[in-house]
Amino acid sequence: MRKAIIFIIPVLLLAFQAATQELPRVEMQTELGIILVEIDTINAPLTATNFLQHVEAGTYKNACFYRVVRLDNQPNNDVKIQVIQGGMYTEPRFETIQPIAHETTEATGLKHLNGTMSMARMEPGTASTEFFICVGDQPELDFGGKRNPDGQGFAAFGQVISGMDVVRKIQQQKDEQQTLVDKVKIKEIKTAF
Repeated sequence: MRKAIIFIIPVLLLAFQAATQELPRVEMQTELGIILVEIDTINAPLTATNFLQHVEAGTYKNACFYRVVRLDNQPNNDVKIQVIQGGMYTEPRFETIQPIAHETTEATGLKHLNGTMSMARMEPGTASTEFFICVGDQPELDFGGKRNPDGQGFAAFGQVISGMDVVRKIQQQKDEQQTLVDKVKIKEIKTAF
């Protein structure tokens, strides 16, 4: 019994420490306003750390929001979603940046809810710099969801805590087949602890 108590105390201390730890925040200054995102380094450590390293390294220097997905612009998709997507787009080619392992929502416990920030990808394990923000709850992007045929979902790692009005404004910009006619430049992405 005494050994069990000695074991439980450090576990409870670690759990309390994790629960009270303040998560880092990132501020995205766009042409249409500021989006503040809390980055979940506790539940999605691999994906969150990757994103923060790119922020610190200046990878997102010429970043923009370039893709918007609304109910009215995905006629060929049986499973519809609503997101805005950003990142490097084509400069530098994000495909040349080392991808990370896929951290599923099944593993992290995170969900694609309104304002969730997640990594864009093709196959599992191909995400590197491109990200998206959910507009409304998007359960089909979670593990087991039907938006991606592999059923692995996407790697959620952050939550918008301020600026969803800016996200919705970006989503309503004019597009051609989901690509923005005028990309929304991200003037700066910086940590805002």
